[in-house]
Amino acid sequence: MLVKEIDASELKTRLEAGDDIALVDIRSDAEIAQGILPDAEHLAMHLIPLRMHDLPKDKDVILYCRSGARSYHACNFLGQQGIHNVINLRGGIIAWAREGYEIAAPQQRRAGMM
Repeated sequence: MLVKEIDASELKTRLEAGDDIALVDIRSDAEIAQGILPDAEHLAMHLIPLRMHDLPKDKDVILYCRSGARSYHACNFLGQQGIHNVINLRGGIIAWAREGYEIAAPQQRRAGMM
């Protein structure tokens, strides 16, 4: 199965354009404590099989982790389950930070989607 991917600059462009997308951080609680993309929701990778039906179905869902490897596998798994609106952030939060884009403190993220 082909996993759709997006790079950090393309994601930033989509966010600035106001695209209706969901950002989902699949890292562990300890990793989340170090920062998160603004407006991202947290869904630890090990919970994806239990909560995959809570993901929005009417918009693109961008999954990310530290380097993009775990989120790539999560996108692949979700695709195998028939969920095809998921996109991997290539390079993960490392690539996002390398571009100099904002990383928010965990307490600043909004509650909601999940």
